[in-house]
Amino acid sequence: MNARKLSGAPMLLLTAMIWGGAFVAQSMSTDFVGPFTFNTARYTIGAVVLLPIIFLTDRRNPGRPEELGWRNPKLWIAGVLCGFLIAIAAAFQQAGIQYTTVGKAGFITTLYVILVPIFSIFLKKKPSPLIWLCVLLAVCGLYLLCMSETASINFGDLLVLCSGLGFAIQILVVDHYVLHMDGVKLSFLQFFFSAVFSLLPALFFESPTTAGLLGAWKPLFYTGVLSCGIGYTFQILGQQRTDPTVASILMCMESVFSVLFGWLILHQALSPRELFGCALMFVAVLLAQLPSPKQKAAAANCD
Repeated sequence: MNARKLSGAPMLLLTAMIWGGAFVAQSMSTDFVGPFTFNTARYTIGAVVLLPIIFLTDRRNPGRPEELGWRNPKLWIAGVLCGFLIAIAAAFQQAGIQYTTVGKAGFITTLYVILVPIFSIFLKKKPSPLIWLCVLLAVCGLYLLCMSETASINFGDLLVLCSGLGFAIQILVVDHYVLHMDGVKLSFLQFFFSAVFSLLPALFFESPTTAGLLGAWKPLFYTGVLSCGIGYTFQILGQQRTDPTVASILMCMESVFSVLFGWLILHQALSPRELFGCALMFVAVLLAQLPSPKQKAAAANCD
């Protein structure tokens, strides 16, 4: 592995740390605003933060292919689809955080890593046998993490699990379209449309107030500027400079940081049973990132 591929590791680790801390910020925001109002504001901020990055990138590369510009119709289709999916997934996640701990929310959300290859079956991509082992480990871990003594899953955990389904589908949509467009422009559009789709239910089902938004300014700044804007940019730069397997493992640290920050900042400790469930889920997520024999062979041929 050359020096360039290792140079992105600190960026990805910082991204995982930022995203892990975002669960704490989201939890703190529930004292001031509703889920749809919060998502409308944070995705609006995230879109605005990406605008200067897009401007500088286009200005430094004036001769870029037309498909990397705004006139690419696939860019707008993907932006609308991804924005709709993120709006739904984020609504479930934000609502669920009100009823569960940030550590649980972080680990349950990370299950999208396993769900993506499973959903790929509908795209005629057969998962490897290792993925099914990961599913078994994840289910066992989820049981230990979420099931109470009454053998019923917490309402908040269930909502966060639904958000993982939405994020998994969104990742598949991105995977389908991203090769034909500018990734940062796609990120801007998905944030913009997520804000639009979140605004409608916010106005109908919640009562957004200036006082509430001002009270939540710290969580909104963190999730909008750091998590959406800076975190996404670091992810792109880091993945360009890091081996894919290493990058995946580093990004999985998001769930670990969510537990750590939940304990340090919100004093939300997990029981030994729940910690063991987290460990099983973390192992499942790491194993799911390992390349299959076909991927290894393809990589070897490229080298």
